[in-house]
Amino acid sequence: MALGGKEPGAEDMILDRQAFVSAYSGRLNKAKSLAQRAADLNAQPDQRGRKALIEIGPALWDGFFGNTSAATKRAVEATNLSKDRDVEYGAAFALALAGESERSQALAKDLDQRFPEDSAVQSLYLPPIRGLVALKAGAPSKALDLLRVSLPYDRGLPPSAAPFFIGPLYTTYVRGLAYLNARQRREAVEEFQKIVDARTIVVSDPVGALAHLQLGRALVLSGDKVNAKSTYQRFLELWKDADPDIPVFIQAKKEFAALN
Repeated sequence: MALGGKEPGAEDMILDRQAFVSAYSGRLNKAKSLAQRAADLNAQPDQRGRKALIEIGPALWDGFFGNTSAATKRAVEATNLSKDRDVEYGAAFALALAGESERSQALAKDLDQRFPEDSAVQSLYLPPIRGLVALKAGAPSKALDLLRVSLPYDRGLPPSAAPFFIGPLYTTYVRGLAYLNARQRREAVEEFQKIVDARTIVVSDPVGALAHLQLGRALVLSGDKVNAKSTYQRFLELWKDADPDIPVFIQAKKEFAALN
């Protein structure tokens, strides 16, 4: 931290990376505290966009972890600060995770209209947002159709990953969820395994940890109880110090107990 603090603009990035590391292991309260410290370093009016990008992280974590009200609140606050392309992407994704489909679609429409020629927006941002909205509406086949355009770019890092680490392999994660909801077991296993195997791409984004949980669910659906149990165990080891009140953690422990 001392070395990073000597470089202008480095301290907030270091704090934000530490926040993502904490979120990856389910220590959500600590992650939010670190992210807040990073955001507070950008208090000047000309730093609103940077502050909003930092605040997208907690919105996404809450969305992924099942804290829907908190995810919605954070996402809206971030977009009130900035209409930056990557802020709107992260906010729309968090809102879709939270089931706020109308708000999510409004942001997606704005991105589509403002950036019709932006390949990242068209191939990496809009498809997973729209795919999540379709999943929330109970239409996994439609979600898979919407995500087809992203296939060639799945392993690429989206622009939102720099400097504040948002979005690696989100298209793969949503596709895995779509296959899981469509009960296409083999395909779901393959998608989540891609994320588990891509730690150098995911780094400390919580989708890397949650992919173990979703892979376990896909293996259960496949009837592979032995590998499902070991995969759940891996997730619970990653989250051994997690905050106990996180909805996805509570559900994961129930599902693991049912396998024994």
